[in-house]
Order: sequence, then structure tokens, then C-alpha cells
Amino acid sequence: MRTEATSVRETVREAARRLKEAGVPEPEASSQTLMAELLGVPRTEVLLLEEPLSQEAAERYWAWISRRLRREPVQRILGYAYFRNLKLYLNEDTLIPRPDTESVVEAALERIDARGYPCRVLDIGTGSGAIAIAIAQERPACEVHATDVSGKALEAASRNAALNGTEVSFHLADLVNGLCLPGDGVDLLVSNPPYVDVRGAERRLAPEVREWDPPVALYSGEDEYAFFRRIFEETPPVLKEGADVVLEVGDGQWEKVSKMGEALGFEPLGTRKDLAGDIRAVLLRWGGDR
Repeated sequence: MRTEATSVRETVREAARRLKEAGVPEPEASSQTLMAELLGVPRTEVLLLEEPLSQEAAERYWAWISRRLRREPVQRILGYAYFRNLKLYLNEDTLIPRPDTESVVEAALERIDARGYPCRVLDIGTGSGAIAIAIAQERPACEVHATDVSGKALEAASRNAALNGTEVSFHLADLVNGLCLPGDGVDLLVSNPPYVDVRGAERRLAPEVREWDPPVALYSGEDEYAFFRRIFEETPPVLKEGADVVLEVGDGQWEKVSKMGEALGFEPLGTRKDLAGDIRAVLLRWGGDR
């Protein structure tokens, strides 16, 4: 990779050109974001900077671009991701939090506000802590708990909660197995569970996902609905009567997930779309008025 003292603007444009030629998605966004994070400036400013990069900065930038050319996600290169108002550090056991999941947080906040009082919240499969920490930050009166089967993921989530000034209680648990919560259960359960059928991974997933996200957080085995079924079957003991449930779903999964929940005692409350207009969250209530 070249490291001559060209301007920031020229360097970013050259990086975008190389990424585009290699077939990397959104080459301009990648080249600009990496430069913005390197220099600590807004992304909108990097194409306005005419001063040259230092040799050290140029070498680091082109090393990052080399990694992006191998389809390593920008967030993995940086070691952190942005989600709502949060900066979240990642490790090999944490899924990269994506904008689609922000609609799940919005749905959870909606259900919390509808109750009109502080809630006890449980996030299952928390990973980096994105959902749990966002809820704790934006509804600080809530008591927020989160589980994950990975101790390394919980290390990242605990660090992220502290760095973002929030209080979340993290628990090492497979869904809710062995989980002991204070009080009489939770008012809201939220989860972004693994929902990708491992058999369709090669066809459905981009290299940035398939090769870089942790399989345990991504794949549900040979049944893409396996974790939804487990949630409906295993979580009722920790739910209060009438507790709300908000689940992230994959493309085209919402109807089957809703029907599965209804068959197991959950009342469907509707769905919510992500920014692209796809149904991304399914809302249910445990027990309801039954």
C-alpha cells in the first residue's frame, strides 16, 4: 500500500477506488469512516481536508484498508461499534450491533413507556450489551438484567456498561437456565437470538458477517426457529403475568414466530419495522388476559 504524503482527501478517494475495484460494499463509507476515526473528526469533514497525512497515520490507514479489502468489517478493524448513543467495544465473542436492532430497542422502550412505571427488564443473549445498555441509558429507572452463554461476551458487555455510565446486571446463563433474579419476575423480555439456519449461511450472508461474527451468536443450527421455540418454552418461569416480549426476527420470520408464540401461551401484539421497512421485531405478551 502506498504511504506517500498525499492529502487526506486524496487518500480517502484512492482508498475508496481500491475498495470499489475489489467489490467491497459501500467503499466510500468504509474509506471515510476509517479516516474519520483515525483522525478523530466527523466523517463529513474528511473530504474537505487538504493537508497531508503524517507517515505514521498513512501507514496505519493503509493497513486498515488492507484489512477491509479482505472483507473484515470496519467495526472489527476499529474494535468498536456505534449503536444509538453508545460506543461499544467488541471482542471475538460479540456480534457487531447493527442499525436494524435499533428498531428492537425502540419497540422495547415503547412497551416500557406503555406500562407507566419502572420495569424489570431481561435481555437474553446480550453479546456486546447493545440492547440492555441502550435501555438502561434511555430508561434509567428500569432495573436491567442481561444473560449470555459466553463469558467473554459478558466481559465486553460489562466493560461497555461501565464506559457508557449505565447499570446492568449481567448473568452467565444459557437463556434463563440457572438464572436467579430478585423479586417476582420480569416485566419485559427482549432478545436478538441466533436465527440463521447454518445450512443457508453461504448463500444468505455476506463475508463480513459469515467470516467475522461469532457462530454461537449467529447460527441457530439447522432450524432457524430453534431459539425462538426455546424462548417461548423456557422463559415463562421468569416472566410476570402479562410481561411483554420483544424479539428480533430475520427476514420473513415474523409470522411463524408470532404463531409459535401464540401456540405456547403468548398473545401476539404486532410487529415493528426497521429503517429499511422490513419487519424486524415481533411483540407478544405472556398470558395476557387469559
